[in-house]
Amino acid sequence: MKIKTAEFVMSNSNVINAPKERLPEYAFIGRSNVGKSSLINMLMERKALAKTSGKPGKTQLINHFKINDEWFLVDLPGYGYAQVSKKKRVIFQYFIENYFKEREQLVCTFVLIDSRHDPQKIDLDFMRFLGENQIPFCLIFTKSDKLPSSKLNKQITSYKKKLLQHWETLPTSFLTSSTSGLGRKEFLEFIDGVNKDVAKDFK
Repeated sequence: MKIKTAEFVMSNSNVINAPKERLPEYAFIGRSNVGKSSLINMLMERKALAKTSGKPGKTQLINHFKINDEWFLVDLPGYGYAQVSKKKRVIFQYFIENYFKEREQLVCTFVLIDSRHDPQKIDLDFMRFLGENQIPFCLIFTKSDKLPSSKLNKQITSYKKKLLQHWETLPTSFLTSSTSGLGRKEFLEFIDGVNKDVAKDFK
């Protein structure tokens, strides 16, 4: 897939106000500071499509971007350790949960995981939420360039073994680097394939 156009459409905090167009939708979410905005910009080959920041919690709304006039990329607030008030965090949790439960156009969720870290309870809990609500998801291991290849492979293998303690089969996963562009081709090919598979449902 070649990215021809990538345009911001809207931000909102209520799934009711999300775009009405019947297009396949892909959501990106992960713990704060997992490198989500940098990954989105790398995938779309845009320097500032998604806002990056050294301060966790930059994304605080549901952000819709239309890609190639064919599908929506949805940038969601990070969960976990965002430097925001407890009250705001509760609000985030509420509208994010509503988005996942009510958004009919959502065809896949990409859960971003920092490849340098061992499995975190908050990530595992979120995956369980997706599974319990029958929401398809993939794992995106970010920041793969931050570890030597031998240590990286060991880390990913260990992570998958941990997941198999809770899941019968592993979700599709991608190894990425926003710095080198690793994983971009495979990632976009996956989306292209899903778009073709679900095309009949969006006519």
